[in-house]
Amino acid sequence: MAQIDAFASVGAESRLSDLGIQLPPVPTPFGSYVEALQTGNLLFLSGMLPVVDHKPKYLGRLGKELDAEAGRDAAYTAALGALAAARQLLGSLDRITRVVRLGVFIATSGDFFDQPHVADAASDLFRDIFGSDKLPVRVVIGVASLPLGMPIELEVTFEVAE
Repeated sequence: MAQIDAFASVGAESRLSDLGIQLPPVPTPFGSYVEALQTGNLLFLSGMLPVVDHKPKYLGRLGKELDAEAGRDAAYTAALGALAAARQLLGSLDRITRVVRLGVFIATSGDFFDQPHVADAASDLFRDIFGSDKLPVRVVIGVASLPLGMPIELEVTFEVAE
């Protein structure tokens, strides 16, 4: 209970700073879409990929070209991009009142079964920034391929204060 109270009194921007996390530049679209769109009190993010400077940080499938730890780093990288996109649209992550939904799509070789462990890298980052009581519902899906050959794509929905 004390952890929840501590999170209630400190904003997401302060927690980022306390954890020494620097957000990357905001990802730019690879096609005809926007990275983030707010409607009402919900902020929807386009599929967040593990990119650095508009280039894939990882290419390949888990269980073939990449292992679970590379997958976790890819999920973490994509989650940082999601936070950067949210901050750009909202002006501050302190406006986020909860993470509503997290979809984690993982390109696998077909015999890779550690998807929850990989997805936890994104979930854990959101928990560390917004608090355990703000964890989202989550779906984790293994797929044959993802855009541009990347191993991870995140779908994120945030609830925001007006």
